[in-house]
Amino acid sequence: MNWIQLLSPKRFGDKTEVVVANDSRSRFEQDYDRLIFSHPFRKLQDKTQVFPLPEDDFVHTRLTHSLEVSSVGRSLGKAVGEQLLKKYPELAESGYTFHDFGGIVAAASLAHDLGNPPFGHSGETAISSFFTDSAKGQQFQQLVDEKEWSDLISFEGNAQGFRILNDEANGGLRLTFAALGAFTKYPKSSHAPKNAQRKSQKKYGYYRSNLDQFVELATTMGLHSLGQESWVRHPLTFLVEAADDICYNIIDLEDGCRLGLVPYEQARDLIAAIIGDSYDEEKLERSEDVNQKLGLLRALAISKLIQQCVILFLEKEESILSGAFDGALTDHIPAAEALSNISSLSIKKIYRSKQVLEREAGGFEVIGKLMESFCMASYCKYYDKNAHTPRMKSIYRLLPPAIQNKLEKQDAIYELLLIIMDFISSLTDSYAIKLYKTIYGFSLPTSKV
Repeated sequence: MNWIQLLSPKRFGDKTEVVVANDSRSRFEQDYDRLIFSHPFRKLQDKTQVFPLPEDDFVHTRLTHSLEVSSVGRSLGKAVGEQLLKKYPELAESGYTFHDFGGIVAAASLAHDLGNPPFGHSGETAISSFFTDSAKGQQFQQLVDEKEWSDLISFEGNAQGFRILNDEANGGLRLTFAALGAFTKYPKSSHAPKNAQRKSQKKYGYYRSNLDQFVELATTMGLHSLGQESWVRHPLTFLVEAADDICYNIIDLEDGCRLGLVPYEQARDLIAAIIGDSYDEEKLERSEDVNQKLGLLRALAISKLIQQCVILFLEKEESILSGAFDGALTDHIPAAEALSNISSLSIKKIYRSKQVLEREAGGFEVIGKLMESFCMASYCKYYDKNAHTPRMKSIYRLLPPAIQNKLEKQDAIYELLLIIMDFISSLTDSYAIKLYKTIYGFSLPTSKV
């Protein structure tokens, strides 16, 4: 792979060749702006990151998390770009600057959670479980082909994000190929076999409906094919992944500490192990405000992690370009063990805390029931008129006009089900609960932190 192709400013639908120029606002910066002002991005403000929103303190939502990941991603991209421009003079000759690297990674990082449904990972599991575990969902297996079924039974937020970004029916956001490539953490289809030795093959990154688009994307940027609808990652994806890993490890721990799930002293010591020689306990303890202390620790730790990831990326750059290196940067930096210790503690004390588990259980119920209601109502309307009862008609009318218009135009059950998944996964936590109450007349229990 080569950087000139990998930094493609092309968008789907471009009629003429695009030339990179040092304008005041590059195409990659346009990508970022399109995302910031988009409707799917705004919805992230009411989607759970880890914790249900408590009344007595601030915790992160998907939106604040995405903004922070984007900030870290921009720093990673600019630092890497600055060195690559020295190594490859042809990049500067073609009009690229280190700001372009930062802009690509910042945009891809901003979009990285765009396809996530309400209630976090329990929402993803609930969508898949409708097709695998319920009799009503299982009946669709006979109505779609094997590869389409593979998409449905393993809902993937990354593939859903790619679909959102390229949804022609809604105009799409038409990001550059470079940003879409950096966004695609798992460049394979759901039906392609997994390769346990490659981090990029752990999940999948696009639906069957987007296969042709991804083939064009991969071909234009010269991504190495691994065969069977799988490709090597875009190199900048490693920086997007690192930005996400850095933020959720450090900031989830910070949130857990603020909410009393992790003692301050324990959080301090875990983060201090990352900071290393730069850690100054005397300076830290001059403040009596725990929030200030956590903020200082966070800043020092993130700065250290960015530095280590940049150094490792540059060391591995050639093996990344060849496809030989395929692991998370944060698993191979000097602070990897300290991050692993934070992750282990977070699983035990944060991700399995009572309020998180209650929210996940409630979310699983809500999303599962909404999938059943809207899939069956839509299927009956278009494919089983005899079962289109008054109740089914009422449920169908709850769908937004834009979704109904898309359903009117679909001509396959697979596409119908994807459209319902579009709708369900796009819901905010609050609106999903509201719809659940409307249809079933139930109220969910709420817990205070």
